[in-house]
Amino acid sequence: MSNRLAKESSLYLRQHAENPVHWWPWCAEAFAEAKKLNKPVLVSVGYSSCHWCHVMARESFEQAYTAELMNKHFVCIKVDREEKPEVDKLMMDAVQMIQGQGGWPLNCFCLPDGRPFFGGTYFPPEDRGHGQVPWPQLLMRVADFYHSNKNELAANADAIAKNLIHLTVAPDANGLAPTPPDLVEAAQRICENHDDTYGGFGGAPKFPTPSVVDFLLSIRATQAADNNRALATRMDAVITVTLGVMARGGLYDQIGGGFHRYCVDRDWTVPHFEKMLYDNAQLIGTYAEAWSRYRDPLYQVVVEETIEWLNRDMLTESGLFAASLDADTNHYEGTTYIWKPIEIVEALGEQALEFAQAYGITDQGNFEGSNIPKLRGSFKEREKFKTARQKLLNIRQQRPQPSRDDKTLLSWNALVIKNLAKAGWIFGRKDWVKQAARMEEFIWKNMAEENHEGIKLFTTRYKEKSSGEGIMTNYASLAEAELALSAYADWALGVKHTDYIARAEKLMKMVENSFRDPHAVGYFMVSENREDLSVRQKDWFDNAVPAGNSILLHAYAQLEILTAEPASSNHFYDLSKAYGGLVKNVPHGVAHALEALTRQATGWVIIKYKDIHSLDQLHDVITGLDKDSTRARAYRPLHLRQDDSVAGFQICIGKNCLNPTNSTEIAGDYIS
Repeated sequence: MSNRLAKESSLYLRQHAENPVHWWPWCAEAFAEAKKLNKPVLVSVGYSSCHWCHVMARESFEQAYTAELMNKHFVCIKVDREEKPEVDKLMMDAVQMIQGQGGWPLNCFCLPDGRPFFGGTYFPPEDRGHGQVPWPQLLMRVADFYHSNKNELAANADAIAKNLIHLTVAPDANGLAPTPPDLVEAAQRICENHDDTYGGFGGAPKFPTPSVVDFLLSIRATQAADNNRALATRMDAVITVTLGVMARGGLYDQIGGGFHRYCVDRDWTVPHFEKMLYDNAQLIGTYAEAWSRYRDPLYQVVVEETIEWLNRDMLTESGLFAASLDADTNHYEGTTYIWKPIEIVEALGEQALEFAQAYGITDQGNFEGSNIPKLRGSFKEREKFKTARQKLLNIRQQRPQPSRDDKTLLSWNALVIKNLAKAGWIFGRKDWVKQAARMEEFIWKNMAEENHEGIKLFTTRYKEKSSGEGIMTNYASLAEAELALSAYADWALGVKHTDYIARAEKLMKMVENSFRDPHAVGYFMVSENREDLSVRQKDWFDNAVPAGNSILLHAYAQLEILTAEPASSNHFYDLSKAYGGLVKNVPHGVAHALEALTRQATGWVIIKYKDIHSLDQLHDVITGLDKDSTRARAYRPLHLRQDDSVAGFQICIGKNCLNPTNSTEIAGDYIS
């Protein structure tokens, strides 16, 4: 018999619709039920492609005995963290405060008014000797403690709530914006945490960190880096080693393209096999910008293959991209992606041995007796096996496939728009920019409503239905995507465009009206009318996606030069004061903000042009794609603006405009 989740649109919630647990979706009625029955609330958060979420579901939530305990003692709520990132953040911050760590599945116990008082992540169904309390035993302990020590739990919930409120204050803010030397020092600090042997940052597990690499690339493009050869050399090594090992290792799908979520080991061999849209969206831009500086051909094919994978496996009927691919296939992790030597021989024949040597395929294997391909050969060898990889992909597509979560998330698709446009400019791919423009248009027609009060965004779309009240990150991410399109649309689409900047301004006006804290620096994740959350939080730290306040810095910095409105300038400098302490203490956690501050210090570029037909030649010179160009040119963020009063081109860097020129080569030199 199905529970309440059977009527939900979320794939993750529907995965639990046949559980014997009497699950509720996140709603006011669930908390009202808890108050009426005097029961604590269990909020269980996860997502459809999460391997350990599936494990705990099979071991506990699908079992009649465990479900009976949950139903008897708790009001149980299931939350898709991708649908409701604001709920996920509240519960995650509480659990991290209690346990010192977090993750998914996330299980948080709350009072009937929604205040968390205890929680954790995965719990086994029985004692397995690893120090983890079995889930049934934990349920009984929490239920007993709730009824016998309610006052103590209430005091604990109060303390957690106060600490969560305290976290809304920018940590270590000293009222000063970071200076350029502070930003350079932050880059040095980040480089100190680099794993020089295996690449990446810190130990296992190893995650892709596009925001961190993007920040290092922005610093690398400054005069300060050029003047400090030791720093420049160090950053070159950190960037290229990390991007190289990620592209060659198990994190990257060597056969089908696209990146998995993370690797469980230090040397990037065994991935956690889920594929998330947000990782791939960001890494497209990171590898594209790195290619513009280092011209490593591996970076280019990674971008091309990742976009090809997105369009092959993740594109929905709407033209937007699905959220994720599951880590599991038929309840086993990674089985779609792994290979035994005999399978390579059967597929490739005489070429099998050479392929196996290039990709580390052995009889022993590197994952449960099978092999996750890792590129060990040169790029030239890799290109030789292009046909072989296609043969293996064709065979792999005949295997059972991981399930796809078809919900389309506005913020994640905004990341795709931004980075498709950026990569399209860098590689001269107008088709990528045009695809980004089509995605943006669909969002405005189907995931936004405009009226006299402003713009209302929806977080999620399921086929013909958009739902979920937009949070600040939705508005900020879409604004940043609008500005990325505004930068390159004239070149790619061949017509003058002003809609994108106007839309960005409208979105940022909504941010000011609905999310700004009138009493302290920063912006809340949700508007003040959200009564379902016990704490109204701010998002300061980048995780898998950039923090909302970091994204706002990018948007305000660009609007300041594009519109010359004092308000954008004031908002940028007010918000930048939140990062004076963060840049010194946790630079890796606010890297997206530090990139915005670096770009601002360097000066955003506006290129005024008269004739739209001159943009192709200008593009080729600026990007170094001109066959007659004498040198490669590293990417620098810029905006193209049509201006009939300009003869040829005029370059403005920050608020300083240089003399007009008719020479594309001189214009390129001005901004490189």
